[in-house]
Amino acid sequence: MHYAKGVEELLGPADMGTMSGLEFMQGILEGRLPAPPIGKTLGYQLHAVEEGRVAFRGTPTFDVCNPLGSVHGGWYGTLLDSAMACAVQTRVPRGAAYTTLEYKINIIRGIPLDHEVECVGEADHVGRSTGIAHGEIRGVEDGRLYATGSTTCIVLNLPRG
Repeated sequence: MHYAKGVEELLGPADMGTMSGLEFMQGILEGRLPAPPIGKTLGYQLHAVEEGRVAFRGTPTFDVCNPLGSVHGGWYGTLLDSAMACAVQTRVPRGAAYTTLEYKINIIRGIPLDHEVECVGEADHVGRSTGIAHGEIRGVEDGRLYATGSTTCIVLNLPRG
């Protein structure tokens, strides 16, 4: 496997291009491919993958609080960006990948600290050059809606070999 320059734990574009986006995401879920380090940093992990749909689960801790002591909006945004963009990735063909072009979130209520949430992203459209998805964060135990989001991703051709 070829790894991204300077980042030994992540696959490089040439290796990513040998599999479909769905195969890539399934490889991460199954532990055959490395998970992105942002999940470890912010306390969330990939939970489920299917074509057009991805779920992450996480539990915000004091380390992700803003100065007011509540969960920082960036935590919501990062979690939603991961789920929505990875949902797009599951519909990207072999030889291509995605990157987020823009995303928007709506925080509905504060997530209590140490409260496990699930963030589901669903792809609405993935074409040759763009992908669109939406997502939501809900409590695992209480089912309450904490935030929603939407994204536009650009679909890129990866270098071969």
